[in-house]
Amino acid sequence: MSPINQNYGFATKAIHAGSAADAVTGAVIPAISLSTTFAQSAPAVPLGVYEYSRSDNPNRNNLETCIAALENGKHCLATSSGSASTALILHSLTKGDHVISIGDVYGGTHRYFTKVANTHGVETSFTNDLFNEFDSLVRPETRLVWIETPSNPTLSVTDIAKVAELVKAVRATGQVIHLVVDNTFLSPYISNPLTLGADIVVHSATKYINGHSDVVLGLIIVNSDELAAKFRFLQNAIGCIPSPFDSWLAHRGVKTLHLRVERASTSALKIARALEKNDKVISVNYPGLESHANHKVTLTQHRNGLGGGMISFRLKGGVAAVNAFSSAAKIFTLAESLGGIESLLEVPAQMTHAGIPQEAREASGVYDDLVRLSVGIEDADDLLKDVEQALDIATAL
Repeated sequence: MSPINQNYGFATKAIHAGSAADAVTGAVIPAISLSTTFAQSAPAVPLGVYEYSRSDNPNRNNLETCIAALENGKHCLATSSGSASTALILHSLTKGDHVISIGDVYGGTHRYFTKVANTHGVETSFTNDLFNEFDSLVRPETRLVWIETPSNPTLSVTDIAKVAELVKAVRATGQVIHLVVDNTFLSPYISNPLTLGADIVVHSATKYINGHSDVVLGLIIVNSDELAAKFRFLQNAIGCIPSPFDSWLAHRGVKTLHLRVERASTSALKIARALEKNDKVISVNYPGLESHANHKVTLTQHRNGLGGGMISFRLKGGVAAVNAFSSAAKIFTLAESLGGIESLLEVPAQMTHAGIPQEAREASGVYDDLVRLSVGIEDADDLLKDVEQALDIATAL
């Protein structure tokens, strides 16, 4: 099936985009091309479309073709990690430029903004009230508005279309400004930010897209030819590329994305509802719950109103209870990362967000008693029982 028809459904595109049968062997799964360089028939006249693997590679190209189709985008760049995607975008800015970011953002993104980009003269303003503070935050030198939705780790949901309107209004004055949406927590199956008005979509494909906890890889998706050309140039110059094997693994993983995310979302909703009723829990953050502050946005912005596979909740008993819960879980593994087939749990204040000052963390809702769950595709009843027995042990102290 090549070229892929954009009118096909998600599953069809996930399985067939970038996966045309090999013209020579007839193989239905692309081979892994490990060659670093490609022969030329004359100087600067390659035999095919590839010259050097840092610039482009068949497996990377196949993955990019697939993800662009799934995100309803024109261009996709695969990078060496989600953090590399962040760095690449920030490298497209110049000294004196300004970024507006939501406050409740992945710890690694916050770290890059505050400890790397700032050393290059790019300043970031963080806000926990984007819509009300936007006008006061935007400057003539503002070039990016950066959001995660749902955010990591408090699962706050931001109306992408509404933010896009604010950005477009600034752009109408002649200012160069773009909206970046980190879509890692939902994956292209649940949300497509480009169709809602975003200019740039980023993923840590390490998470749901690969889905098997065996690849570190990032993605950038855009519709703009100008942005794509700028990012391609920077990527080639910097060299932040994934290996052919990692590209092949991520491309293989994405073929079952719809099945995995649907299963994880269904199980997560069941667990979130149980947590909401448990008297050992202070509060639950999950977009699929009717009690979520922006549940109405979830219903319109997410495929079939799915809440995704991520949950966070505050546990009574403070740090001691949180640590006991982490040790008591039997199926949920205490580990960083998310979006794999296996269920994971982590304590953001001590792990992924430990580098953010406590005052800033708590302003975004990241308290010491917050636990984050990444719900995998195990049996939902087993996962729920595991959470409940760990809660019993944690609160029996």
